[in-house]
Amino acid sequence: QVQLVESGGGLVQAGGSLRLSCGTSGRTFTFISFAWFRQAPGKEREFVAAIRWSGDRPNYADSAKGRFTISRENAKNTVTLQMNSLKPADTAVYYCAADRFYTLSARPSDYNYWGQGTQVTVSS
Repeated sequence: QVQLVESGGGLVQAGGSLRLSCGTSGRTFTFISFAWFRQAPGKEREFVAAIRWSGDRPNYADSAKGRFTISRENAKNTVTLQMNSLKPADTAVYYCAADRFYTLSARPSDYNYWGQGTQVTVSS
């Protein structure tokens, strides 16, 4: 079965940057879109950004606009989330998601493939 694996999380000071990566494993697949979500303790899963397989039309949550950049690195078969100007409010577990049917959706229920998450902690 296809697996998604996130990496790049960690502890960073406010104002710093992190680059998250989402890699795939398993047999050949044809995902339509990829997305990043985040979830803080006691809160619902929140949409961060999404991108089509082709790399066109990236979509961002308001909280991410101007600070985060989602992109596909086709040669490496990975999806990345570059996060700059991080704030303590960005602290959460970040999840990579993918789907073969929906595109650029901000709804977690529209994604059938998920990674296990990577912790991002932003200190004051």
